[in-house]
Amino acid sequence: MQANPVSPPLSKYDRLIAAAREQPPVPTIVAHPCDETSLRGAIEAAEAELIEPILVGPEAKIRAIAATLDLQISRLPIIDAPHSHAAAARAVELIREGKGELLMKGSLHTDELMHEVASSSTGLRTARRISHVFVMDVPGHADTLFITDAAINIFPDLDAKRDIVQNAIDLWVAIGLGVPRVAILSAVETVTTKIPSTIDAAALCKMADRGQISGGLLEGPLAFDNAIDPEAARIKGITSPVAGHAQILVVPDMEAGNMLAKNLTFLAHADAAGIVLGARVPIVLTSRADSVRSRMASCAVASLYAAVRRRSTPVAS
Repeated sequence: MQANPVSPPLSKYDRLIAAAREQPPVPTIVAHPCDETSLRGAIEAAEAELIEPILVGPEAKIRAIAATLDLQISRLPIIDAPHSHAAAARAVELIREGKGELLMKGSLHTDELMHEVASSSTGLRTARRISHVFVMDVPGHADTLFITDAAINIFPDLDAKRDIVQNAIDLWVAIGLGVPRVAILSAVETVTTKIPSTIDAAALCKMADRGQISGGLLEGPLAFDNAIDPEAARIKGITSPVAGHAQILVVPDMEAGNMLAKNLTFLAHADAAGIVLGARVPIVLTSRADSVRSRMASCAVASLYAAVRRRSTPVAS
């Protein structure tokens, strides 16, 4: 009698996508989906029942691209906007009007969209600093890795780093991954005035001790090797539940984070999903270089987070 074949275990991204599909699709405003990557990404996420896209941009151009690529958009609402700047402004306006629970970047530049998001009068700011998280699926590494902030805050100060850390912890907990182990990265694992990021790391850990950061286990400063490799941490004599087992990697600045994420993507063949936090709604940031799995994972993470936020928001009487 032939044994039934055993299905391979789901990957880290597959588990996130499967969990997101258990939730109703999330209304999502897609700003300027005017190339194949952004339009196809929105359609594929809709077909996977992750989102319900509302397309905002030049209607004639969107329809022409869909026709050229044989993409079915007849059931998707399109809100006409003449160009990318107008599409970004209208997309943010629709979020403020309650028409969507997610905002998704199309083919416009990230700065163009985030300028509208960050506007003090018409944007989507909250009391929390807006920050970016890469959700990394690294082959051969057991845990999902978060890297923050690698796209928004160039040289964050201590107050900004506090929000960056809290945003990442809140996302990790909300999508059901448990209590995260958070490594505050620097070049070394000792505090020295010669490297300011080590002082920030020590301060962030003390802030966690005093309840100014909650929901995760913090350790720092840690160098990258003793943050993720248990043997490296043992050799350096670092004893903590985080050292060697970190799940959230908090980088000193955007340059370091961007290099780290892209090194993992192009040398370790990792997938990198991207999401922006700290605004009124989660924001899906996609890139033309993203794989289909990365785009789907970005939508899955954002929709899971949106579902948790929806359940935790009191209903007005």
